[in-house]
Order: sequence, then C-alpha cells, then structure tokens
Amino acid sequence: MDNFTPTQYQLRCVATDHLFEDDGLALEDPQCKCASLIRTEYAKKQIEVRDNSYGLYKYCDWLPVRRMLKGSAAPVTYKSKGLAEAIGLENLYITFSGYWPAIGAAMTTCSFKETEAYSVCGRFDESKGRILVVASAGNTARAFAKVCSENNIPLLLCVPEDNLDALWFEAPLNDCVKLISVQKGADYFDAIHLSNTVLKSHRFVAEGGAKNIARRDGMGTTVLSAATFIGRIPDYYFQAVGSGTGAIAAWETAQRLAADGRFGENHMHLMVSQNAPFVPMYDAWRARSRELFAYDDHHARRDAAIIDAKVLSNRKPPYSLAGGLFDALTATDGDFFVSTNAALRKASRLFQQTEGIDIHHAAAVAVDSLLQAVKTGKVAKDATVMLNITGGGEQLFKKNKQMWYLKPAIVFPLTAKESDIIARTEALFA
Repeated sequence: MDNFTPTQYQLRCVATDHLFEDDGLALEDPQCKCASLIRTEYAKKQIEVRDNSYGLYKYCDWLPVRRMLKGSAAPVTYKSKGLAEAIGLENLYITFSGYWPAIGAAMTTCSFKETEAYSVCGRFDESKGRILVVASAGNTARAFAKVCSENNIPLLLCVPEDNLDALWFEAPLNDCVKLISVQKGADYFDAIHLSNTVLKSHRFVAEGGAKNIARRDGMGTTVLSAATFIGRIPDYYFQAVGSGTGAIAAWETAQRLAADGRFGENHMHLMVSQNAPFVPMYDAWRARSRELFAYDDHHARRDAAIIDAKVLSNRKPPYSLAGGLFDALTATDGDFFVSTNAALRKASRLFQQTEGIDIHHAAAVAVDSLLQAVKTGKVAKDATVMLNITGGGEQLFKKNKQMWYLKPAIVFPLTAKESDIIARTEALFA
C-alpha cells in the first residue's frame, strides 16, 4: 500500500456525454445546462482486486481516490443457507456491510456508509483548506465522523436533533469533527437545508451526496464484492433506498463489470424498497413519473417520524435527473416495493433467526421486499440474487461496551437567520 499511486480516471456527463478532468471536488459538469449526474470512467477496464489487507481499497482500480486512508473494511459476500432455505431460493447471495467477525465483516460503524466515507475522503484534498460538510440522517454522519476523526480531516456534520442517537462511537472523536443540528421535529431535508446555508461560506465545501462520484463508486463495492465472489453479475439486486444513491451505484458498477468482460452480460434488475408511509419515490415509480409528486413539509416530517427506518426519509432524492434512480430502474427493468414497520420487524427477526446476526431497519426493509418478490413469483427460485444488507451487527458490536455519543456544538431553530448560522458555524473552526 505504501507504493499506491492515484487511480487514473476521467469524468463523463450522463446527459451530454461530455468527457472532462476531475479537479478533486467536481460534483457536476460545468458545461451541462440540465440536471445530470456525472460518472467516472476508469483507465483500467478490467479490475484487479487486491487482497483483504487493503480493506475497501482492494477495489481501488475503480475508486476515484488519490490516497488510501487507515481503518477501512470491505463488504463481505457469502452464499445464504438459512434464509435461502426458509424462502425457497437456490442461489441467494448476501452482501453484508457491518460488524460480523465470524464472516470477516469489520465495519465498526456497522453500516455500508463506510464504503462511501473512505472513498470520498480518499478523493478529498483537505490541504486546500476547505472544510468538508456532510448532511445526514444518522448512519452517513457516523461513518464520516469515524473516518475523518481517525485520519485528522476537518469535518462539519449537519444532523437533525431527533437523529442524534445514531451518532454513537466506542471512543471520543478527534476535535476536527464538529456537529450542528436542527431542532426537534426537523427531518433529514431540514439538515440538508442547514448544510446548504453553511455552504454559502467560502470556508466550507459540500461532500455532495449522490452527485459525488466517490460516494457512488464506494457504494458500488457491494456489487464488486458480490460479482467477484459469485463469478458473475447477479440477476437481481435488492436494497432499501432513501435517496436511491446505492441503487444507482449498483447499476453503474454492473455496467463496468459487463464491460470488463469476465462477469457476464448486465441484466441485473434493481429491486428497491421504501418504508411506508414515507414512499415518495415508490409513488412516482408506480405512476412511471420521472418527476416526484408534491410532498408538503408537514406531511413529509410526519411520515418520516413514523417510519422505523429513519435513514430512508430523503425528501429530495436523485430520482429525476439524468442518470438518477428513474433512469436506473427503467434501464434495468427494475421494481419497487413498500414495507410497513410491522413487516420489516418480522423480516428482521427472520434474518436473525436464519442467518445469525442482527440487521438495521433499512436492511430489514430489503429483506421484506425479497420475501414479497419470491412470494409473488417475481423472482425465480433458481435466479442468482444479491441481497444488499446495508447495515448490521450493531447489537453484537455494542455488547459489553460503553458507547460515547457525539453532541451538537449548536442546535439551530428552523427559523434561524442565515447570517447567524454562518457566523456561528465558522466560529467553531476558528
């Protein structure tokens, strides 16, 4: 790893096909006049997977990184026996991102958000003096806090006050990590709005969410894990979605694997799901509408408060833009499911009973969508299925440990003035 050289790649605009160079911060093509994602085009067309000592960076050929950071772990794929037998699938493969030493899974934040954080921060150049800003409903903040704390990267987190219980750690964090929150009753969209206000200061730079190529390519390592373990691209990919970024990443990665030539053709159907009653993307997809329907603030906050899987409550997901989830579902002939709280809790218990590990609520939504797909005959018994378990092992990791919780330096009311938000936040990094 000491001899690592930055990965060679260029960026391409999905809408216009324009190819351009990355400045290390690009989130879009400045020449593009419409809403569009950009994608990474790697110089190396056939991936060479390194050994496990590289952690997540075993996939560095297809990660847009200029350096490797310490502490990373890769997703782990295995062939299911217990769950597969319980639901009648012959070729069910589980890709697990979390903490489960028995299978070699070592993500201590217990979430696949670590795949994003190590990739984004491996691309980010903090020597330019800008402070990275991340808005999150919980798991993403925990992952970025861990990575930045351990690697001394200045970070500002924006998290709703109602979600602070997700910011647990086994030890106090480096002071380079700061947290600001929006008052109780606010949701993830309010945290995004807070971060956008802060970003009006030149001292801060947006991580970018779905628009960040490093975030999506980091998440795509789940599909790399599955395909390299199975030896082929799966037929079906199951994941719960809040923004849909992980599913978009899966689609993009499957296309790279098809172009590699060693993993079969790309016919991987995206099978995604949301937690009712917060289902804006499901509603739009069922109507085959590229545009999301109106979802007023009051009802969105109410619905976000009801669902168990809080991380799935993104009001402004990358659904409609070029290369977004609508395009991904259309291109893959995908499908969309909905799970109630009761259904996901039942699915969570089934997974723990059959596979032997606890999983996060969002992962349980994905399990329930798989159960629905099998029951309704949408997935053949002999199909090669990838189930993306995006978080798990938290109960196991926390067992007999005293957790430390990150507290906000400032809690802003929804009515806070922009000038006050900017001035007080800049002072945190004085």
